[in-house]
Amino acid sequence: MKRFHVHVSVADLPASIRYYTALFNAEPTVVRDDYAKWALDDPRVNFAISNRMEQPGVDHLGIQVETDAELAEMQGRLANADLPIQSQSATNCCYATSNKHWSVDPQGIAWETFHSLGSAPTYGESRDRGAEAAACCVPARLNTAPKQAARSACCTPESGCC
Repeated sequence: MKRFHVHVSVADLPASIRYYTALFNAEPTVVRDDYAKWALDDPRVNFAISNRMEQPGVDHLGIQVETDAELAEMQGRLANADLPIQSQSATNCCYATSNKHWSVDPQGIAWETFHSLGSAPTYGESRDRGAEAAACCVPARLNTAPKQAARSACCTPESGCC
């Protein structure tokens, strides 16, 4: 079964954790110094927040799947529609290791389809790994994406991937 994913950048993480805990009537399933996530069944959503971007707001949206077969189905949908896709295998992002496919909609909003493989001790890939730095957590650029591609929570102007 698929789960809708929303990642929002927030200015004040503790205040936002209090707010969303009250809104969802549930404690976060993951809390770090810079990140929190709720894996809810009602509504069925993977809702994450972080304070890693300069501006608050929607960072990216997605669909979390439970199997590699579901992930392949989602990738096939994007490919059949001739949409831009960036694939990542066993990448660390948002304190999890996942296989994923990224696309960017006509408005420039990044969408990910992903299958989580397990937890990870860090937020994402190191910026010191060159081109792989863009792997966390939104694609830097896709060849046919709109000119104003979505920015990554892990990318900075200094890293050259925004």
